[in-house]
Parts: sequence; structure tokens; C-alpha cells
Amino acid sequence: MKDPLEELLNPPDSNASPSMEKLKMDVDALYAVMSTFYGADRLVLKASKLEALRYLRSQDIVERVVGLQKIINDDPTDPVLPSLAEIPSIISTIEDVIAERVARKNIEDRLHLAVAEKMQQRQDQYYHDMRSQILKESAGPENAQTLKKLAHLERMEQNQLLSSALRVLRPQTPDEIVGQENGMRALLARLATPFPQHILLYGPPGIGKTSVARVALNTVKKMANSAFREDAPFVEVDGTTLRWDPRDVTNPLLGSVHDPIYQGARRDLAETGVPEPKLGLVCDAHTGILFIDEIGEMDPLLLNKLLKVLEDKRVYFESSYYDPHDSQIPLYIKKMFDEGVPADFILIGATTRDPQELSPAMRSRCAEVFFAPLEPSHIEQIVGQAAKKLDVRIEDGVSELVAEYAIEGRKANNILLDAYGLARFEYSDNQVVVTVNHVREALRSARLTPFGLKSPHEDQIGRIMGLGVAGFLGSILDIEAQVYRVQEGRGQVRFNETAGSMARDAVFNAASVIRKITGHDMHDYDIHLNVVGGGRIDGPSAGLAATLAIYSALENVPLRADVAVTGEISIQGRVKAVGGIPEKLFGAKQAGSGVVIIPRENQHEVPLTLKGLEVVAVETIEEALSASLRR
Repeated sequence: MKDPLEELLNPPDSNASPSMEKLKMDVDALYAVMSTFYGADRLVLKASKLEALRYLRSQDIVERVVGLQKIINDDPTDPVLPSLAEIPSIISTIEDVIAERVARKNIEDRLHLAVAEKMQQRQDQYYHDMRSQILKESAGPENAQTLKKLAHLERMEQNQLLSSALRVLRPQTPDEIVGQENGMRALLARLATPFPQHILLYGPPGIGKTSVARVALNTVKKMANSAFREDAPFVEVDGTTLRWDPRDVTNPLLGSVHDPIYQGARRDLAETGVPEPKLGLVCDAHTGILFIDEIGEMDPLLLNKLLKVLEDKRVYFESSYYDPHDSQIPLYIKKMFDEGVPADFILIGATTRDPQELSPAMRSRCAEVFFAPLEPSHIEQIVGQAAKKLDVRIEDGVSELVAEYAIEGRKANNILLDAYGLARFEYSDNQVVVTVNHVREALRSARLTPFGLKSPHEDQIGRIMGLGVAGFLGSILDIEAQVYRVQEGRGQVRFNETAGSMARDAVFNAASVIRKITGHDMHDYDIHLNVVGGGRIDGPSAGLAATLAIYSALENVPLRADVAVTGEISIQGRVKAVGGIPEKLFGAKQAGSGVVIIPRENQHEVPLTLKGLEVVAVETIEEALSASLRR
């Protein structure tokens, strides 16, 4: 039995001529190609839907060609039968269409195959990555070596020595701040408002600037209508460690950008060539306080960049690798580059430098608070407070002894801790007592010497205590003079050259003033003025002291031992204003002086809180002599 499709495609025709036989063969070949292209079943089904089945089964070659046309053109209508002469042209057109469709199908098949292969590769890679990730998460990055190092770090965290003791002794409340009540009040006044100010703190080291700033923030956060929230951060950094890198490769203060080529960024970002910004301390301090200790030691260029952040309250990042149109850039990185990162904080900078040494641009943006040096009574109070925190009893005289060797709260605590450690060797129970001998042993071990000079106990001729300034600390200058009568007109003036040109000028001025008030021609005397210890005088403030010492030696009258003097002397005998009055007064009090003579023009600079010291303001040399000589 014959196949019906075979009969359909190749109906019997015994009367076919040779030319017709060729056309028939061409038509049969086209039907065979169509059967291969569509498939036998689909070809019959397609012909049925297009009502072309009867044309395909026809014995007439014209109708069979029309059947091909209907299938090729998807035309269900009854067409006009072509003439026999048109058949070759129609067959040629049908061949071109079938060839094009076959070629297109072959290309599509190859593309489908390539896509399938690529999808299979991606699927295999995805499976491999997922398997690796699962294995990594289950196994973790740890091994025997990493776990050993982790255990070592944990043991280091558990073992803390002196640093933990210093943290225990650190003030936690305003009541524990000793000797800086005025500074604390000034700092709180600038922070406890709805519009807090940037602040610069001036003062010698170790007097509590950092502690006051930290305590001030904790205090202000608890106040009503405070600008600082409960979680406001306190970020502390040492300005001596901050340096500006011109390449912007690293900047711990302002932040930096880790470019994918030079620094790698994260692995997933480096693979796509995306730069990654790293936030700095200014962003960590957002809504809180950034405390920079020794801000005067910062690089000027870095300081200028910090001022820009203070103005904008934002940090902006730049990178030549950043492309805002790159769709692979994560949204958070795009936001950081396009809009910057908030950095709205209050800057508190502490320094031991003079205000004139700081950047004027920085000073113009900040309120300034000056911290006073600690007095011996403050050191004694700090030692007593530290003993309570250490839960140790101290012997009478310990606080006073420590106060002789320390003018800084931190140094006083260190001396007490050293003595406390020595006392632990002698007491097996918990009742540890720190004695004066323990303190002296600690002082000898550290090779410490008493701070500064002390005022003499007895009145002396030709000797007086002058006052100077070293940083934010007042210093005592031991000035002594000797006067000898020589042959008329042969007298000379001698003084230590190490004291500087200011001391020489002061001596010559003093000689003129003494000649005016005594009538003695100073060319008839050898005058020798000495600054004990070779101290250097950087200003004219020793002029009054030099005049009083020479006058005492010339007239052979003693000067009061409890008097310290500062002031410039003019050749007309007037006492002129000098600088550093608050520091000099605290230095005189530290040395045990009871009376300080200052120029009347400086009288308004005397601290209102100064106690235990008599300040005498004078305008002329006669007034100064009246206050300093023993009559």
C-alpha cells in the first residue's frame, strides 16, 4: 500500500511530455523541500487550513504550483490559475522564497544552539559559584593560624595595665574637674545653646582640656533643648598624627577614595572598575564633637581643607575613575560622589601654642577659651581624688610632696600610681597605704626635680624675683645685682649675654632711672646684673625688676622676699604694660610669692578668681620702691 503523502506529492501522470516532466520534477523537488522544512504532518495540516489540499492532490501541474503559492504566501483565497508559460517564472520565485526561508531557519537554528550553549555555560558557572559560596559560608575563612591569632588578640584585650588605671582616674562629671571651673563654665556656655560654636582651647599640657571637653558633651546631652542627641559621638584624634597626602590615597580625617586600579577597593567593585569612597573622622563625628588635640601641629593644607568642611557641613569625593553614567555603580556610591556625605559636627581643638601661632582663619571661626595652669592646691586635690578612686589611703604630706614635683594633673596621677605600685609590695592585705617614702622613691626612680624656683625666705639686698612666661606657664627669674664704687668715670655695666638684648636694654634703662631718683652718676660704679640659671628674657618685662635690684644694691637696702615683679621701665621712671599677666600671677603663686607688683595698665587683666595673692598695681618707680623695699 502506497503512502498517501507520497501520492499527494507525486500523483501519477502517464501523459507527461519531456518539458512537462522537468517542470514536474522541479515541483516535486519543491514539495520535498517544503515537507522537510515544515515536516510532513505540519505541511498537510497547513495545506488543509489554507484550503490548498485539493491543489496539492491535483494531477494538473498548474494547480500543484498554485498549491505551493498558497502555502508559501499563507493565502486561503482561491487564486486565478496562471498560464502554463508563467509556471517556470513562478517556480523560480517560489525557489527563491523557499531558499531564503531555509537559510534563515538554518541561521536561527545555529543561534538557538549558541544561545543554549551560552546559557548552559552560565548555568554551570552560577552553580559553581553558588556551590563555592555555600562551601565558604559553611566552612568559614578561619583556619588554625587565624584562630590562634584571634585568641592572642582576645588575651591582649583582657590584659590591661597603666592605661586602664588612667581611665579610672579620668574625670567623669563636672564635679571632678579640678582647677578648671572657669574653663568648664565657658565651654558649657558655648555648647549648651541651640547654636553651639566651634571652640579652641588654650593651655599647658596635662591640665584637663580633653577631659573637660568630654565631660562637657556628656553634660550638655542631658540638658533640655540641647543641640546634641543622647547618641552624639565624641571622636578624639591627635593633630600631630594627621598629615595631608597630596595624592589623596589616604586621609583618615576627611576620608579618601580607593580607586580600583591603585588600591583595589572591594573585590566586586574592583572587577567592575568602580571607585569606593572611604569615610573619615569628620563623618564619624556627624551630629557630635570632633576633638583634635594639638590642633596647632596640623598640616596647614589639611587644616584649610578642614575649614572647608566646617563651612559646607559636607565632605565631597572626587575620582577620575567615577563615571556617573555607569549602570554598574551602586546607588550609595553614586550618592556619595554626586551629593557628598554629611559632616555636621562641632570642632573642639586643643593646643599648647600661643594664639598668634594658629591660623587666623581657624581662630575667626572658633570661640576661644583659655585654661589656667594648675596651682599646688589643685594638684593636692587631684591626688586626693585619685586616691579615693584607687581605694587607697595616703599618708599626710603625700599630696603636698607631689605638688612640688608636678604642675599637671596627668603627671600627678602618674606619680601617685608609681607610689601606689611600690606600696603594693609591702602590704599583703587590701589596706594599702601610700607613704611619703613611697612617693620619694618613685620620684628618685623617675629622676624628677621640683618644679620652678621658690621665693627666698629672707629679705636680701640686691636680689628680687622677676616674672616671665614660658608657653602658658609663668616662670620665676632670680635676678641679683652687685654695685661697686670705682674711680670716677671708670664704671662699667655687666650682665649675662645669654639673657638677650632685651636684658641689656633693661639694664641701661635702669641705670638712667636710678641716676634720676638718687642723683648718683652710674659711671662711677661697676654694676653687675645676673639672671641666675642663665634664663633668657624675651621681652622688656624684666626692666622693673632690674631697676629694683640695682637700686637695692646701690642704697644697701633689702628687698622683700615675698615680692615678685614684672613691668617695663622707661627712662623717665614710668612702669609700662607687659604681656602674660595671668600666667605670671599663677607662676608667682606657684613659687610661693605673697605680693606681685604689676603695671597699672595691666590691672584689668588680673583674674577675678585669683586668691591668696596680693596684686599691687604701680605707675612709677617710686610706687614700686615703696611696695618692694623694707624700710
